[in-house]
Amino acid sequence: MSSVVHHRTTTVNNLEVFYREAGDPQAPVVVLLHGFPTSSHMFRNLIPALADRYRVIAPDHIGFGQSAMPTPEEFPYSFDALTEITAGLLDQLGVNRFAMYVQDYGAPVGWRLALSDPQRVSAIITQNGNAYVDGFVKSFWDGLFAYAQAPGPRTEAPVRGALSADATRWQYVNGVADPSLVSPDNWVHDQALLDRPGNDEIQLQLFRDYPTNVDLYPAVQQYFRESQVPLLAVWGANDEIFGPEGARAFQRDLPDAEIHLVESGHFALESHLDVIADRIRDFLSRVLD
Repeated sequence: MSSVVHHRTTTVNNLEVFYREAGDPQAPVVVLLHGFPTSSHMFRNLIPALADRYRVIAPDHIGFGQSAMPTPEEFPYSFDALTEITAGLLDQLGVNRFAMYVQDYGAPVGWRLALSDPQRVSAIITQNGNAYVDGFVKSFWDGLFAYAQAPGPRTEAPVRGALSADATRWQYVNGVADPSLVSPDNWVHDQALLDRPGNDEIQLQLFRDYPTNVDLYPAVQQYFRESQVPLLAVWGANDEIFGPEGARAFQRDLPDAEIHLVESGHFALESHLDVIADRIRDFLSRVLD
């Protein structure tokens, strides 16, 4: 089966949604959900590495990548709203059951999908995507939570720093033993999208909504305990946003969760694509129906 990646757009709730897709339409589905500040671009090399066995679908969240970017007045930017669009896309594509790979922002979107219909999720791969407060690195998160609790000029200035070119580059290279493995095209691409007029206000609104994800953790953990969904955590051990304790925490509610740390940072696919792809292929070959 060809691993050619198709780049498609469709309309969900009157908004244009961009997604990448590859693989046999009849194969088991793997949905890839990206983080901040990137897009499905982060999966450009993983998709063909999985598409010989699976139908792989990787959407861009609204406000990210090539998907629509309505203003905050036109679209209620929240993780609930991002999830609603993702669910609508999967419905439109006829996806009734799927495994999912979640990273960063993709995790709270994925958890909401699972909570809304637990039987729909066949397996989870999480790569630096938390479902526990364990592993939240204070130096990164204290400023964001201060802003979310009391938005204003004093608290906004520090979080605006997360939208800068230096911060975007840092997310890619920090914690990577050999930064030459990470293409600068990544942060240049992401920064160009962040710098679009009005995108800063979109990101700030999502920052303000982020505590709703933490509030959801007890329900997510109950879902884990009740479902015992197969889960693989393959994690950049040197991430200074979501530290390795966030990976280990999954075994608290999923004793059979498979935990693998790699010597990388937040965007571990950039330096450890082959290792992560091999882990995923092995895991899915054993756990999918």
